[in-house]
Amino acid sequence: MSESTTNKHTDLYKKHRPTRFKDLVGQPQVVAQMEEWLANKRVPNAVLLTGASGCGKTTAARILANKLGCTSRSDCQEINVAESRGIDMIRDVMERMTLSPMSGSGGRRVWIMDEVARMTSDAQSAALKMLEDGPRHAFFFLCTTDPQKLLRTIITRCTELKFRALTESELAEVLDDVVTKEAAKVGAAVVQKIAEMADGSARKALVLLHQVMGLPAEEQLDAVQRSDSKRQAIELARALMDPRTQWSKVVELLKSLDEPPESLRHMILGYYQSVMLSGGVKANRAAELIAKFQFNTFDSGKPGLALMCYESLRGGK
Repeated sequence: MSESTTNKHTDLYKKHRPTRFKDLVGQPQVVAQMEEWLANKRVPNAVLLTGASGCGKTTAARILANKLGCTSRSDCQEINVAESRGIDMIRDVMERMTLSPMSGSGGRRVWIMDEVARMTSDAQSAALKMLEDGPRHAFFFLCTTDPQKLLRTIITRCTELKFRALTESELAEVLDDVVTKEAAKVGAAVVQKIAEMADGSARKALVLLHQVMGLPAEEQLDAVQRSDSKRQAIELARALMDPRTQWSKVVELLKSLDEPPESLRHMILGYYQSVMLSGGVKANRAAELIAKFQFNTFDSGKPGLALMCYESLRGGK
């Protein structure tokens, strides 16, 4: 997928990102907790926002930062930890956090750190002092889908907010609202199919919606079904179950998948877990494949996923 195509697909999600707590769908307990903090003027300086991808963690962090009065880039800084994982990033934050906030910020500064679990072990160790002994005006909102990869000492220094994946009915509500605002012609069957395919992620649902929104009505449902990455990932997982599968077939399946490799790996692992726990004749093979796919692809990306598939058929030799 080209960069221009990707940007086009993500625009809809950015355009309709909630800016108020009342517009944050599917997280009533999280919203209630944040509003209580604000009402009592007791927002924790270190908050860990955990949960499934695309369910509102970063959006909620932005809204909370805004409520604290941090609306400028200088006083609300976002860091994509996936792009800057090392100790130098933490040192830079530690230097900046001692600076006085800009006027109009409410006397506070906020750092929103996305994909924080991808910090190196050295960076995580350096972050401990930042979280524990930072100035009173500094707030750190850490977002991750993988809290288990963080040092236990980091987790205990934060107040955790757990986000849940959205239900299909909640996703359909989000989609219907966007369709109305965009004055788009999208059928109810298409909206329902997208809600089923989105795996609880509002972001993924809106990406899928944007892919089909400009198509003729009679083509939309077919286009959504062709974009069913979960179905394609399961097809790939099933092919790898048989070590006699031709590598050329696996190559075709890999080329047809646009989903991020880490998401695909999780889908594949989910399938193999179900097979293994079923206790059938294929349980041993499923366990072998889980071992092949046990390591993340954050650094290796699509080449790493392709290598896992290749070694699955060749026994790692």
